[in-house]
Amino acid sequence: MFKSFFSHTRKPGQSLSGRIMLQMMNKGHQKTSLWAISHIDFTDIHRILDIGCGGGRNIANMLQFKPSARIYGVDYSNASVEGSKKYNQEAINAGRVHIQEGNVMDLPFPSEDFDLATAFETIYFWPDLFQSFQEVHRVLKDGGVFMIYNDMIDPVAGEKWTKIIDHMKIYTLYEIEDCLKASGFQDIQIIKAPKSYRGLLLANK
Repeated sequence: MFKSFFSHTRKPGQSLSGRIMLQMMNKGHQKTSLWAISHIDFTDIHRILDIGCGGGRNIANMLQFKPSARIYGVDYSNASVEGSKKYNQEAINAGRVHIQEGNVMDLPFPSEDFDLATAFETIYFWPDLFQSFQEVHRVLKDGGVFMIYNDMIDPVAGEKWTKIIDHMKIYTLYEIEDCLKASGFQDIQIIKAPKSYRGLLLANK
C-alpha cells in the first residue's frame, strides 16, 4: 500500500491517491521551490517551459516573479496535466499559461522556442538523462537558461526512496553537471541550499 501510493510521485494517476499526491507536491515543495526560483534572473525571460509541471504550482509561482511571461507546462501524466490546468485556470483563460501532455524525451515544441526551461523535482524519473537534456537544449534559444532543482542530491541519503519508488534515480549535482556539459550546456552554476541535501543548477545554452 505504501509503495503503491508513492508510485504516484513518478507518474500521478487519476485515482484518489494520484490526486492527493499532486496536492501534496503543490503544498510540500512550495518553500523550497520558491528558494530555487529566487535564483533565476527573469530580466530577459519571456517564454518559459516547465517540464514535469505536476500540480502546477511552480507555474503560478513563476508568474508571480514574471507576470508578463508566457509559460508552457508539459507532463507525461494526464492527471498532472488536468491538475495543473485546474490550478492555473485563470492564467490559462487569460492566455498567459498553456499546459499539455508530453514527454521530455520528445518535447512537442519547435527548436529555439524558450528563454527558460525548468525542471523541479523531476529528473529522478527521466529514463535517459542525456537524451532528455539534448531535447531541452534543442528547445531553448541561444542564451537560454535551464534550471534544475532537486530536493535530493545524495544517492546514499536518498536510498530509502529509490527502494520504494520504482525507476527513480538520484544524481549528485556533479553528475548532473557532467551530463549537462555533454549535452551542450555551458557556464553551469551549482547552488547548494545551506544545511540541507537540496540544490540546483543553472545552465546556459
